[in-house]
Amino acid sequence: MAFWKDYLEYIRDNPNNYWFKRKPFGWGWTPVKWQGWLTILVFIFAIFLNFLSVEKDSVSDTDVLNIFLPRLVFLVLLLILVCYKKGERPGWQWGFRRKEDIVDN
Repeated sequence: MAFWKDYLEYIRDNPNNYWFKRKPFGWGWTPVKWQGWLTILVFIFAIFLNFLSVEKDSVSDTDVLNIFLPRLVFLVLLLILVCYKKGERPGWQWGFRRKEDIVDN
């Protein structure tokens, strides 16, 4: 239970109104505002639409690779750009940061 309490406190401590905060463990972001969650849902929906377009347009396995993969790479890069613009500076982290240890932008 202590983990979830610390996690919720970490998410709620968002004075800069970031859509994405640095993950508490590892490298990357996690959505913390509704805009971030909406971005993730749109990303998943776009991948699903990409998959459906490959299903009806593909003739062979190479068509799948030539159609699906470039679009997927574009979507992932777009998601990373949005996370970078609307989130905390990325970096490695292992555990919850204390407020006195945070030195941000």
